[in-house]
Amino acid sequence: MNIVFDLDGTICFKGNPVSETILQVLEQAQEQGNKIIFASARPIRDMLPVLDSRFHAYPMIGGNGSLTSERGILTNKTAFSLHQREIINHLLESQNAAYLVDGEWDYSYTGPADHPILSKVDPGNLAKNIPIEQHPSIVKALILFADDMDLFPRELEEIDVVIHRHSEENVLDISPENVDKHTALKMLGIDEYIAFGNDANDIQMFKNARHSVMVGHHDGLAPFASEEITLEGDFEAVIAERIAQLGTVREGSKM
Repeated sequence: MNIVFDLDGTICFKGNPVSETILQVLEQAQEQGNKIIFASARPIRDMLPVLDSRFHAYPMIGGNGSLTSERGILTNKTAFSLHQREIINHLLESQNAAYLVDGEWDYSYTGPADHPILSKVDPGNLAKNIPIEQHPSIVKALILFADDMDLFPRELEEIDVVIHRHSEENVLDISPENVDKHTALKMLGIDEYIAFGNDANDIQMFKNARHSVMVGHHDGLAPFASEEITLEGDFEAVIAERIAQLGTVREGSKM
């Protein structure tokens, strides 16, 4: 069985790496014949520091589906078109926006030095913070704050991009059209899978999963979740136990 895991808020928490407890159960699931895939809003670059190096060759989906990696090699990117970049750049400038923009590897950050998101940006010091116009391609834009945050969804509706509003951080997450974790899974040749996630950017993945596990509670994601794990007590042990249980499920068998 293919088992897909979001990272932040699903199997790692508060910017910390995935715990050894969960890593070991992931390895056990892989050894039992399952295929483990990681799918995150983070770019591939920022997924690596929260995963032990022994997992770096596992299939990865970054940027909510705009990047895929197999065996440590970037295999696909879906970037904004030139026209989309021009519209987004105009909004960033006209609305005095603070943002985090990701290219294929490097990034552009204009927010304050003490913004919480910065702790998740390139913690492994693997990339460079470069001016936005220097990116050969851009795969994701995160708007931290702007004069009018509500203007972005209205203006960008005309250019067919995907927008997620992260309620906890109050930020806007913008990706190219037809980009989501489920579409990226199909690019990796994965049709049947079990999914673990926690946020709005997991909705398409949950909709198409054979079974889905929501970690914590998200109102938008809940209607598509098969089950929920509450973030109470030793919840990481509960997550690890559920991974172990679902790791015994085989394709075509009952859940």
